[in-house]
Amino acid sequence: MLQTLTERLFDDGDRADLDPFAIFEEWFALAREAEPNDPHAMALASVDEDGLPDVRMVLLNARDERGFCFFTNFESAKGQQLQAHPKAAMVMHWKSLRRQVRVRGPVQPVTPAEADAYFASRHKNSRIASASSRQSRPVASRAVMLDEVAALAAQIGDAEAPRPAHWSGFRIVPASIEFWKDGEFRLHDRVRFTRSGEGWTSTRLYP
Repeated sequence: MLQTLTERLFDDGDRADLDPFAIFEEWFALAREAEPNDPHAMALASVDEDGLPDVRMVLLNARDERGFCFFTNFESAKGQQLQAHPKAAMVMHWKSLRRQVRVRGPVQPVTPAEADAYFASRHKNSRIASASSRQSRPVASRAVMLDEVAALAAQIGDAEAPRPAHWSGFRIVPASIEFWKDGEFRLHDRVRFTRSGEGWTSTRLYP
């Protein structure tokens, strides 16, 4: 019987030909069926100008063999941090599966075409909210925020809501990808893939 990628990942056989992106897709497909809320949710860590870590939940909006993408206001706290210090870490924890994936690596902006395509895929109200938001900056009240959104919506009317220049995305280019699966009595399974030239090396880790 053919083994799944996950079975091959944790059976201590030869992993030389295993692709961590393919393993991620196998896990993500399971998460999309099992996770009751949002399988795309991930914790994203960056550092500020003092080197103090900052973490928040965002959504994994796109992914391919180049890396993992999320979109945001580049003038927000995380946007400014990642432009000043273009390295990040992310973790996706699927409690329903008792599995998690950790990724670390350099960060690069997505292309304008990629940002345009994702922005256009969002509901118009979400596009207007993104365009009007001065993310991470103080606001006097919720009423002020809603008034600003309503004013922009009235200004745009039936026209399309264009993508603001400060709204785009980042791609985490993995230097390492780690897979963790829960085990009884804390005997969890952990395997880390580390980029090596054009390929990957893998190592089993103590839990």
